[in-house]
Amino acid sequence: MAKPEPPTNPREAPMDTPGETLTPFELLVPDERSGERRRLLAARKLPAALHSLRAAAPCFQPDADLVDAVNVALAVGAPLLLTGEPGTGKTQIAYYLAWYFDLEDQLYPLFVRSTTTAEDLLYRFDAVAYLHAANDPARRAQPARRADFVERGPLWRAYAAGEPSFVLIDEIDKAPRDFPNDLLNVLAQHQFDVPESGQTISRSGPPPVIVITSNSERRLPEPFLRRCIFHHLRFSEELVRRAVEARTGDFPRLPEAVREAAIERFLELRARDLRKPPATAELLAWLCVLAARGVTDADELRRASGALPALSTLIKDRDDLAILARSG
Repeated sequence: MAKPEPPTNPREAPMDTPGETLTPFELLVPDERSGERRRLLAARKLPAALHSLRAAAPCFQPDADLVDAVNVALAVGAPLLLTGEPGTGKTQIAYYLAWYFDLEDQLYPLFVRSTTTAEDLLYRFDAVAYLHAANDPARRAQPARRADFVERGPLWRAYAAGEPSFVLIDEIDKAPRDFPNDLLNVLAQHQFDVPESGQTISRSGPPPVIVITSNSERRLPEPFLRRCIFHHLRFSEELVRRAVEARTGDFPRLPEAVREAAIERFLELRARDLRKPPATAELLAWLCVLAARGVTDADELRRASGALPALSTLIKDRDDLAILARSG
């Protein structure tokens, strides 16, 4: 199958736009408050791929093992369960698949919280709005129907899409303990009931592609695991370098030598005994900052100790900052 061309390839972005004036890095200069500063703040350009999983999808670079796991899940119609530490690209994979198959509008995500239930994936009944309507004197001639207060959830919308679709259940380990077990029959039978409307919702044809991510904060139930195709994304230097290579369009003015030095320093930090080591997303943000600051001296970056430029982009824990300060 031929892979569709991305709408824009960041790696082929022009280095400079004729007549373009770059936004200065120092937008905040306390002694220079003026209307011009306000204009610069409003006009600043941000790397789209840093803030949008959809925009970053064409840049994702799956390795051979991940490709095999995806193909297995597609072949048997089973959910794909992805684990790995933050920054390995688990969530991005669902957006990459939707982009690859040219079905970006058919991706239906559920971002799990501590209060998420299985019903949130299927549908939501607005009981408060229903009670207000049921007790509204103006509606006595036409009583409120419970079915009118049912809102479709991601899985229901995927079933109704009428074409291949994708469902993302992101960070399932954040949900209450019963959440995975409550999904077992739905994911196996691809059918569920909506008592409020008396409907039985089912999927005709192949089921949606379901991608589930977990940070492994707690172990998932064995019956749930048996129904999934499992793949663990291992953090590695190769993963980092593929990610940087794919996203050089976000920092095109950063010299290659500086990028290499930054990767080296990033890997050094990850090798330290830190409570919260930096992840790939933080490295990509750091490279954007280095480019914005106009860093061009790779040797200076290698010589810097605890005083790395824009260290706050990489280190997010006070104790880790103290460790680096003592060693620097």
